[in-house]
Amino acid sequence: MSKDYYKVLGVEKTATADEIKRAFLKLAHQYHPDKNGGKDDKFKEINEAYQVLGNAEKRKQFDQFGANFNGAGGFGGGQGYGGFGGFQNGGMNINMDDLGDLGEMFGGLGDIFGFGSARGGQGRRREPQRGSDIEAAMTIDFLEAVFGAEKEVTLKKKITCAHCGGTGAEPGAKIEECPTCKGHGRVRRVQQTILGSIQTEASCPSCGGEGKIASKKCSECNGAGTAYDTAKFKVRIPAGVDDGGRIRIPGYGEAGDRGAGVGDLYLNIRVRPSDKFARDEYDILTKKEISFTQAALGDKIEIETVHGKVELKIPEGTQSGTVFKLKNKGVPHTSGRNIGDHLIEVVVKTPKNLNKRQKESLKELGI
Repeated sequence: MSKDYYKVLGVEKTATADEIKRAFLKLAHQYHPDKNGGKDDKFKEINEAYQVLGNAEKRKQFDQFGANFNGAGGFGGGQGYGGFGGFQNGGMNINMDDLGDLGEMFGGLGDIFGFGSARGGQGRRREPQRGSDIEAAMTIDFLEAVFGAEKEVTLKKKITCAHCGGTGAEPGAKIEECPTCKGHGRVRRVQQTILGSIQTEASCPSCGGEGKIASKKCSECNGAGTAYDTAKFKVRIPAGVDDGGRIRIPGYGEAGDRGAGVGDLYLNIRVRPSDKFARDEYDILTKKEISFTQAALGDKIEIETVHGKVELKIPEGTQSGTVFKLKNKGVPHTSGRNIGDHLIEVVVKTPKNLNKRQKESLKELGI
């Protein structure tokens, strides 16, 4: 049965020469025997298919007569593949444009082999990198979590160099075009890979890929533009934050390269428990003990809330376990739009050590 070389490469019969070439490069990279997971037979089949479809004249004959028109061996029988030898002398000549395009197509494949786009000899400059985000833990009191607070933070982190202002240059020094890469940010080199001898591009070692360099590096940060130091600053903890909450504070992370943006600080909040109040999301929970008489006859009692003291009316015949609600006396929502409630569970205290007269009175009441 004759082979369908289009199916082998996974392309349509209407595929362009460029589409065929790209499909071949992808599969060759995947199945080359020198790689982990490579398959010898599969690679031979892929190479054979490309020997035909990559050649305009052979492709034309294949489309007309099928895989066996030139003898039982197909088109690729005489080609070797060690080190991708089948790419030359009837195969395909690899050049940097092919590899650079392939790297862009497949999300960084070119970087795996150390090459990038070489079109025109100019790769992409490395832009200064934004500073990293950092995390820190902070413990606050219960009421600070309810109403918010201003807290001081002390962190050891990467900050902008005060001497050069983040430029990496000694004050007064000039920022010039890098003489090594001529401002391109990348340099070419010849590298031996499984594809053979290939001209590749890499970030310029002199300027770090930025294309610019200071005539004299900063004497404090040695050109980095940043330095590790202890930073002290105040942050605002929003009202309503709960234990285990996470607060993002923009612009208080680590400094970026050469004046690039600063990262963010993420504070992981721990809240010390209160000996007076419990919390359920935005509601405050407490218990209040009342006497048997207060429960039976009713009364007005004082309740301590996070907002201050409030008077609560206990109606006649209140049962132990009854829950009363003080609306809007709980925790403010972090959105600032609503406030939770304060829920009070009353516990009726059963009298002890009653004298004879008191006992008789209770019996008369039938309680």
